[in-house]
Amino acid sequence: MPTLSAPDGTLLAYHASGSGDPLICLPGGPMQDSAYLGDLGGLDAGRTLIRLDLRGTGASAVPEDPASYRCDRLVEDVEALRAHLGLDTVDLLGHSAGANLAALYTARYPERVARLVLLTPGTAAVGLETAGEERLAAARLRAGEPWFAEAYAALEDLTSGRGTAETFAAVAPFFHGTWDEAARERHADSHRRRNGEAAGVYASEGAFEPEATRAVFAEFDRPVLVVAGEGDANTPVPTATAYAGLFPKAGLAVLAGAGHFPWHDDAEWVVETVGRFLR
Repeated sequence: MPTLSAPDGTLLAYHASGSGDPLICLPGGPMQDSAYLGDLGGLDAGRTLIRLDLRGTGASAVPEDPASYRCDRLVEDVEALRAHLGLDTVDLLGHSAGANLAALYTARYPERVARLVLLTPGTAAVGLETAGEERLAAARLRAGEPWFAEAYAALEDLTSGRGTAETFAAVAPFFHGTWDEAARERHADSHRRRNGEAAGVYASEGAFEPEATRAVFAEFDRPVLVVAGEGDANTPVPTATAYAGLFPKAGLAVLAGAGHFPWHDDAEWVVETVGRFLR
């Protein structure tokens, strides 16, 4: 497994698969082992996917300083990976919370990013807040499912600020386009592969400066693609649309019926849509 040293000496691991030009992929969670990204539905047929295990996750080492888990501190790990790969510019993909890291990297090193893919992105880095009704509207698309009533009631509690850890667990079906056995297994595995301590630091105070990031994005003249799942209660379509609107050259692609992990809902669509953009 290939490795590199971060600027502070922490050993970082990454995984390369496929063929073609490199695409650096940053995982969400936050702070989850990048293994869950897999081949992004077969996207590695036309690109070499470079999945970075963020420090303290997957095969990467635990840093000496836990404060270095903060998202803005991780930017230099991504830059170290770019330099290690010998790339002048990178095509960059961030999924979910990993899109916050992709955003901060782009804001700090805009000249290094050739194309940017924000896949069902988290929005803390740019200060976009999602209204509770937008989450509920996305969830109501699943009203015919047998589990809907209990999950929807839990989501109503969360959007009203009444949620607990148990309530959050109950809304898991809304993250997946199909809440079948495979989705349940992936959801359970995500908790096992997540560094809880690191996740608690990732978005802590000082991690984000939304106004400064948005100012860079307003001048960012490279191509950007924001991908949304129609039924994703985490990043509903209106939020994804607003995110795309922060850039001069951003496109929005919405997968009908999909959740927060669209490559599991329609791999062919994801490969064609993202692959076409990257070409």
